[in-house]
Amino acid sequence: MTFKTITPIDNSVYYEDNLDTKDDINEVLKEAEIVQKKWANTSLDERIVYIQKFIDEVVSKKDEIAREITLQMGRPVSQSVYEINGFKERAQYMLDIAKESLKPYYPKAMEGFERKIIKEPLGTICLISPWNYPFLTSVNVLIPALLAGNAVVLRHSLQTPLVAKQYKEAFERAGLPEGLFSILYLNHEDSAFLLADKRVDGVFFTGSVGGGHAVQDAIKEKFIPCGLELGGKDPAYVRADADLEYSVSNLVDGSFFNSGQSCCGIERIYVDEKIYDDFVEKFVELTKQYKLGDPLLSDTNLGPMVKISASDFVRNQIKEALNCGAKALVDEKLFPDSREGTPYLAPQVLVDVNHSMSVMNEESFGPVVGIMKVKSDAEAVTLMNDSDYGLTASIWTKDIKKAEELSTQIETGTVFMNRCDYLDPGLAWTGVKDTGRGISLSTFGYDQVTRVKSIHFKEI
Repeated sequence: MTFKTITPIDNSVYYEDNLDTKDDINEVLKEAEIVQKKWANTSLDERIVYIQKFIDEVVSKKDEIAREITLQMGRPVSQSVYEINGFKERAQYMLDIAKESLKPYYPKAMEGFERKIIKEPLGTICLISPWNYPFLTSVNVLIPALLAGNAVVLRHSLQTPLVAKQYKEAFERAGLPEGLFSILYLNHEDSAFLLADKRVDGVFFTGSVGGGHAVQDAIKEKFIPCGLELGGKDPAYVRADADLEYSVSNLVDGSFFNSGQSCCGIERIYVDEKIYDDFVEKFVELTKQYKLGDPLLSDTNLGPMVKISASDFVRNQIKEALNCGAKALVDEKLFPDSREGTPYLAPQVLVDVNHSMSVMNEESFGPVVGIMKVKSDAEAVTLMNDSDYGLTASIWTKDIKKAEELSTQIETGTVFMNRCDYLDPGLAWTGVKDTGRGISLSTFGYDQVTRVKSIHFKEI
């Protein structure tokens, strides 16, 4: 069987290839099991050399890869290049902290005993990555997993299959042992077959809540680590003391970059009533300056959504909100490329919204944001926590002490102050509630791709 990748630019077939089969899965896992044991016995210094070469190989093809990303999922080519910059930042950071993160832990010394805790690789790890940030979502686990001594099987989204190929070719040029890193193009049924195989020792998935449940179901007969990053409905709170111009500029970008197709993008904003009117006015005016169109053109800064079904979903959310009393502040006629029945969708700002509307409680994953007026910090926190998700939240203020106080009350994996829609590789990327479980990035990310073993020796 074959699959086709449809580019959202013009809905033509951009790439076509064969789906892998259960026999292919078996061969990949058989080879990974053999080579992983040899890889685990190589020194960390040697692994670092291989992975550094791999990072350099990927970055060397930055311009080619950026264009491929745009053609596969529609992000403006002027912005796609930054994904490879982000890949390099995260990969290099995780490589640089590998020795410190993987070293043994020694408890307080006891005479006559040698005691320590070492970290060993899990074995073969399956990484399932989405299309929206195809390199940035996969690199978070890929680099530490290999550095820790694991083999990795990557099942990437069929919307961005060339990302997997770029990885594969870069590893080959870097001289990585054959079979240590493999790619598989699979449908949902065979993906579940892969995960259920006893030779898969850990799973890391980024995607929808439904996908997360499917992953859990596939591995229900095994007790293996399972990391799930399942998206968000990320809020921002703009306090009365916020820098208005700065907050507007960053929150508009956080709402509409990548056409809003970011798990940590801003989807709902709560603004202190004292500055609400000024904030909304400036936010709308800046939003109107976006240029929606062909993402291969250098002056386009808002491309199509990934699929017509995705844009239809957001359009329906907007229509539902309007029918329930919301007000749209952006005239779609300002964006002539925005048309029903296409992936091209104008950015939209909604006011007079409330949490009974799906646009304020269900992940949109598109270029729409709702803005609500609040009277106090307490009201803002209550609304921010009124969500099934908890990936990131941002507070916009000049009062760091107040931000610290509020951060302890917000149910989320990351709290930003005066920043949003960013992953710091030095910090743990994690979430609560339906956002999932597990950690990637930071030194704690290495704990997810290893198992601990206690060494307790008594001298006689």
